[in-house]
Amino acid sequence: MAKDRKRNGAGRKDQGTPRVARPASVPREYAVRVKGARTKLDRPAQKVSTSVVHPNEGGSSEAAAKRELLPPRSDAPLPEERLPVILEVMPEENYALLDSGNGRKLEQYGHIRIMRPEGQALWQPALNDTEWEKADAIFTGDTDEEGMGRWRFPHEPLGETWPMKHDEIDYLGRFTSFRHVGVFPEQAPHWRFMSEQIRDRLKGRKGSEVRVLNLFGYTGVASLVAAQAGAHVTHVDASKRAIGWARENQEMAGLADKPIRWICEDAMKFLEREVRRGNSYDILLLDPPAYGRGPKGEVWQLFEDLPALCHLARQLTSPDALSVVLTAYSIRASFFAIHALLRDSFAGMGGRIESGELVIREKSAGRALSTSLFSRWINA
Repeated sequence: MAKDRKRNGAGRKDQGTPRVARPASVPREYAVRVKGARTKLDRPAQKVSTSVVHPNEGGSSEAAAKRELLPPRSDAPLPEERLPVILEVMPEENYALLDSGNGRKLEQYGHIRIMRPEGQALWQPALNDTEWEKADAIFTGDTDEEGMGRWRFPHEPLGETWPMKHDEIDYLGRFTSFRHVGVFPEQAPHWRFMSEQIRDRLKGRKGSEVRVLNLFGYTGVASLVAAQAGAHVTHVDASKRAIGWARENQEMAGLADKPIRWICEDAMKFLEREVRRGNSYDILLLDPPAYGRGPKGEVWQLFEDLPALCHLARQLTSPDALSVVLTAYSIRASFFAIHALLRDSFAGMGGRIESGELVIREKSAGRALSTSLFSRWINA
C-alpha cells in the first residue's frame, strides 16, 4: 500500500514567501456544461498585479484577478452530499503506522522501518524507546511538511530505493530530500475505490474504454492501479524526475505494456489544452500541492488556483463519468472548504459529493493519525 504523491524538485515546498513570478495560467474562455450542452463565456483579459503574498493568504490582487476570470456561480441543482467521511488505512504487511507521539511517527514500509517528524502526533508514544531505536532510517532537518533535510541510517547504509508492494503491484520506495518516500499509504482507499469502478464499468460494458487522468501524478502508483484494472491512463506531472521514477515503477510492476501516457507539463496548461481539444475523462485524480512551480516556472498556489482547477476538471468529465477525486495536503483549511468548492463546481451534474479526511490507524495503540483532506464527486 502506498500513496503516490509529488513532493520533489518540481516545486512541492510551501515555505515562506515565494519569489515574484507571473501568476499561474487561467483561461480567458471557459466552456460550461449545462445538461450535457456546452456554451461559451467570453471574458476579456485581466491585468494581473504581481504583489507577493504567502501562498495561504487569499486576499491578494492576483487571487482577486483570477476569481474575476471564473464564470458566475451556477443556479443548477447541487449534487447530494455525504460528510464527514473518514477513510482509514489499517496496518498491513506492506505498510503499517507502528507508533506515533512527541511529534514523530514510526512506520514500516516493506522491510524498512522509518522515523519521521509528524506535527499532529501530540500524544505520548505507546511503544518503548527500544522499538523506536530499531528504525532503519531517520529523517533529520526541517520539520515542516515540505521542509528539506536529510536521512540518517543508524544501523547500516541504505540505498536510495527499496522494493514495495500495493495489492500485488510492485514499485519502489524512495528516500527524498523532503522527508517523503515516494508513496503515500493513506491514498489506498481511493485507489481501491477507483479500481472497483474501472472493473465494474468494463465488466458491465463489454468493449468499452475507461479513461483516467492522474494530475500531479508523482511516482505513478495510482496510474499503475488504474492501468492494472484496465483503464487507459494519462499521467501528468511537472517534474521530469518524478516521471522517470514513475516509469521505473511501471517496469518494476510488469505493466510496461499497459496504455499509460506520461506527460511532463504544467497542470493548468495541460487542462486548458485538453478543454480546447474537447477531450474528456471518466475518472480524474486531482492531488495538487499547496505551492509549486511548473517546468517553465509557472506558479501554482492552491488557494488562488484551486477554483479554476475544479472548473476545468468539470469540463473534462465525460458524459457518463465515474468520479473526480480531490485531495489537499499541508493547508490551513477544513474539508468543508473543498467540499463546498467541489459541490459548487459540479452543480447540475447530479451524483454525490463525499468529503472528509484520510487517516492512518496506528498499530500500537489504535489512534488515528489524520494525513489529508479529501472531497470526491461520484456519479451515483
